[in-house]
Amino acid sequence: MKKVFQAADRYIKTSDWKIIAAIKFCVMSFGIIVGMFIRKEDRKPVLCGAVSVFLLTYIPLMRRMVRFIRQEWDDEDDIKRFPSPEDAEEN
Repeated sequence: MKKVFQAADRYIKTSDWKIIAAIKFCVMSFGIIVGMFIRKEDRKPVLCGAVSVFLLTYIPLMRRMVRFIRQEWDDEDDIKRFPSPEDAEEN
């Protein structure tokens, strides 16, 4: 199992956001297909579980993404405020 996870890590590192988005759409579609087969009386507990998993994963992922974007923007601001020596020579 360890080899599978290592291969998955390497695959993700070689993928761009479009590949990851396609994977997410694939998994989401599979979830919808499976959900179509759940009996009506069993849907409420399944929905509660799905909402719980969604919130427990979405919130930390979005926190991490917001921190990353803020850092990216801060880095861009630093670059604009502090030009490289080559840029200073051009002016």
